[in-house]
Amino acid sequence: MGIEMAKDDSAKTASKGSTLTWWILGALVLGIVVGAVVKATVPDPTAIVEGLTLVTTVFLRLIKMIIGPLVFATLAVGIAKMGDLGVVGRVGVKAMAWFLLASLVSLTLGLVLVNTFQPGVGLDIVLPDAGAQSGIAATGLSLKEFVTHLVPTSIADAMARNEILQIVVFSVFFGVACAGVGEKAKVMVDALEGLSYVMLKVTMLVMWFAPFAVFAAVAATVSKSGLEVLAVYGKFMGQFYLGIIILWILLFLGAFAILRKRAVALFRSVREPTLLAFATASSEAAYPKTLAQLEKFGCSNRIASFVLPLGYSFNLDGSMMYCTFAVVFIAQAYGIDLTLGQEITMLLVLMVTSKGMAGVPRASLVVIAATLAQFDIPEAGLLLLLGVDHFLDMARSATNVIGNTVATAVVSKWEGQLRDEGEANPDLVDAAGPADPAPGPLR
Repeated sequence: MGIEMAKDDSAKTASKGSTLTWWILGALVLGIVVGAVVKATVPDPTAIVEGLTLVTTVFLRLIKMIIGPLVFATLAVGIAKMGDLGVVGRVGVKAMAWFLLASLVSLTLGLVLVNTFQPGVGLDIVLPDAGAQSGIAATGLSLKEFVTHLVPTSIADAMARNEILQIVVFSVFFGVACAGVGEKAKVMVDALEGLSYVMLKVTMLVMWFAPFAVFAAVAATVSKSGLEVLAVYGKFMGQFYLGIIILWILLFLGAFAILRKRAVALFRSVREPTLLAFATASSEAAYPKTLAQLEKFGCSNRIASFVLPLGYSFNLDGSMMYCTFAVVFIAQAYGIDLTLGQEITMLLVLMVTSKGMAGVPRASLVVIAATLAQFDIPEAGLLLLLGVDHFLDMARSATNVIGNTVATAVVSKWEGQLRDEGEANPDLVDAAGPADPAPGPLR
C-alpha cells in the first residue's frame, strides 16, 4: 500500500510540474502578442515597459535571495559528508577539465560558424561611426584581480552581493572544517541540511511566480524594440541560433557518450529551468530549480552542489560561443580581415577573460568590448548588437543552463555518484516539487 501511495504522490507532483511548464510557455507566447500590440498601438510605451520590467525585477530578486543560502547550505553539507579533502580536489579537477573542454568547443564552434556564414559581410544597415561610444565599459579581470576576487572579505558581504564564486570558496573551507571536527559538528551539518531542504521548498514557491515574470520580460522587450528589429537582424540571429542548436547537439552527444540512454532523461529533467532561463534571459534565475532537478535526476547532492555553482563562473558555454561569433561579426561589418593567427589568439584570450565574469552585468558585452580593443576593432560595433542583445541573451542563458547540467551529470557519473534511474531522493521530491515523468519510448 505504501508503494502505491508513493506512486500516486509522484503522479500528482509530476502533473503539477508539467502544468507549470505549460504556464511558462503560454506566458512566453502571450508576452510576444501583447508586446507587439503595445508597440503598434502606443506611441510612447515607456511607462508600460517600466511597469512590466518591475514585475521581472521582483521575480529575479526573489531568485537572488535564494541563491546565497542555497549554495552555502548544499555545498557545505556535501563537502562535510565527503570527509576527505582529496575527494574535493579530485572532483574539482574533473569539473575544471570538463569546463575547459566545453569552453574550447564552444569558442571554436562560434569561430567556425561566423567564418562560414560571414553575417557581417555586405551588412545592409548603416554602420555606427568608428569613434562612437557603446556605453559598455571594456573592463576585464587581471590575474591579480581574479585571484583576490576569489576570496571574500566577509561571507555576509559575498552573500549580499550574490558572489557565487566567493560563496563557493567559503563553503569549501567551512565544509572541510566540519568534516575535520567530526561528531561535534553533526548538529551544525544537520541544521544546514535542513536549511537546504527549506530553501528548495522556497524555490518551488517562488517558481509559481515564473509565468508572470516570463510574460512581463518578453512583453517589455517586444514593446520596446518591436518585432521589426528581428527582421533587420534576421540573418545574423538565425545563424547564431543555428549555432546554438549545433552546440546543444554537441552537448547532448557528449552527455550520451558518458551517460548513454540517460542523456535523454537528463535533458528532459531540466526543460523547465532551461525554458525559464530562455524566457527571462537569465541563467541565474534557473539556478535553484536546476539544482533540484539534477538531484532528483540522480546526481549526488555533494557533487551537484559543488560542480553547478563552479559552472556558473567557469562554464558559460552559450556566452563563450557568442563572444567569438560577435567579435568576428563586428570585424566583418567594418571590413577588417583577421588572420588565422589573430583568430586563434582571440580564442585563447577569450578562454581566459570569459572566466569569473558571471557576476558582471551584461558580462558577454563587457568581455567582447575588452576583446575588440585588443584587436583594434571599433568598439562602436557593439552598437550593432545592443538592439537585439536581449533576444541573443535568451539563447545564451538557456545554453548556459544546459552546459552546466551536462557537466554536473558527467562529473557525478565519473565519480560513481549518479543514482540509478528510479532511485529518487524522497526528501528532495517533497521539498523541490516534481521531476518530469520518466521518458517513454521515442516516437
